[in-house]
Amino acid sequence: MDWLQVVILAIVQGLTEFLPVSSSAHLILVPVLTDWSDQGLAFDVALHIGSLAAVVFYFRHELVKMTLSWSGSLVGRGVDADARLAWWVVLATIPVGLGGLIFHDDIAEGMRSPLIIAFGLIAFGLLLAYADLRQSGSRDEYQLTLRDALLIGLAQALALIPGTSRSGITITAALLLGMNREAAARFSFLMSIPVIVMAGGMEVVALVRDAAEVEWVTLVVGGLLSAISAYLCIHYFLAFIKRVGMQPFVIYRLLLGAWLLWLFW
Repeated sequence: MDWLQVVILAIVQGLTEFLPVSSSAHLILVPVLTDWSDQGLAFDVALHIGSLAAVVFYFRHELVKMTLSWSGSLVGRGVDADARLAWWVVLATIPVGLGGLIFHDDIAEGMRSPLIIAFGLIAFGLLLAYADLRQSGSRDEYQLTLRDALLIGLAQALALIPGTSRSGITITAALLLGMNREAAARFSFLMSIPVIVMAGGMEVVALVRDAAEVEWVTLVVGGLLSAISAYLCIHYFLAFIKRVGMQPFVIYRLLLGAWLLWLFW
């Protein structure tokens, strides 16, 4: 990998992991649309670690309270708002975790084509547009119910289809359930933590089995760039959607999907 490839892939991962535009689609498309060789599993792991570090650091205060309260609920100290939110994040992760274990090979081998990505970008982009235009909810993440968490978790499982966008489909579901935009995004970002841990864990296992040599400088730089871009993305995205909403991302998805259809149909 040359340094231009390292920088572009790291920034693309950091930005698209949390924007509702599908990170998997962009990381699949970059090698398709360039003459770059595959970046390799070790680099993918480094990028995921960078994104994970960014979201954990951004929500560090909330995560400390959630973890302490959740741990207390396990030993009979009661369930307060923070413990309940932690339980909802855990439960919402189950569907995508099971889906990833069951369908991982099918998705990796048969659903990474540009046409599938294009249809995913367009179809779920239109659904996001509808949810955003009709949203009039005022609920925040602490007002979610068990039913809400499970429905958002089931929606998250759809993100296994390239082009869907994990953040996009979970924000869509949350908006349809009456959450406000910032709360929907915050819950989506909290849900990303166990998902990134699971995805990164599977990659680490595969990497250990592969036992290939790695370029540590490349991995460290890629991970740092991914972390910085992801942190900035989270910060400015939350402020942006409060003022503007989701429609600019919908337009981007539709244009990218249409362009892919034109290129590969």
